[in-house]
Order: sequence, then structure tokens, then C-alpha cells
Amino acid sequence: MKNINKIFAAILVAFLLVAGTTYASFPVKNETKKEQTSKAVSKAEVKAAKAELNQIVNAKSTADITEAKDLDEKWILLILWFFLGGFAAHRWYKGKPAGWNILFILTAGGCGIWLLVDLINILTNKF
Repeated sequence: MKNINKIFAAILVAFLLVAGTTYASFPVKNETKKEQTSKAVSKAEVKAAKAELNQIVNAKSTADITEAKDLDEKWILLILWFFLGGFAAHRWYKGKPAGWNILFILTAGGCGIWLLVDLINILTNKF
């Protein structure tokens, strides 16, 4: 019974650590109103701003953007695998079939083997 309490306490602490470091995923309105001053903008300034914006957008290639997204998704998958791997959270996040996810939970990740296979697949970008 003491071991179960220790395990439960460890899971609770891990959950609180993860939950305590998350941010709101919805927009928060700023209550302070800033007065905006109106300024006449010439067409030349607008064209220059558009040209500068196009240069910035073109500077980042789509390969760089997708690579950054893949890296972020890999970290998310690793965190989900580490903290909630037994509940197949990483598999639910990735959109794997529900039947396989339920089987994963019921068999405790295939007695840990399936869990390790998922970790290897996540690390090698084959998940």
C-alpha cells in the first residue's frame, strides 16, 4: 500500500509540474487602453513596408518552418511519452486509431515493449 501511495504521489507531482508551467491557449485582452495617434502614411512608405515584409517572409523558407514545427512536435511527443505514456497520450496526440490506443492502455504499453518501440520511433522521426 505504501508503494502505491508513493507512485500516486510521484504521478501527482509530475502532473503539477507540467500543469504549473503551461500557459493560457486563448487570447487575453489587455485592459489598458492605449491611445492611438493618427498619422498620415504616404503610398511610398506603404510600398516600402510591403517590400520589407516580403523580404522577411521570403527569407524564411518553408523547409525551415516545417523543420521547426517537426522539432516542436517531437518535443511535445517526448514529453507526453514520458509523463503520460502509459495512458497513450502521445498516440492520442498523433491521431493513431482509437482501438489500438485502448489496447495499448489495457496491455500497459505491451508490457513496456510497445512503449519502447514508440520512443525509438519518436526519436528517429518515424512515429
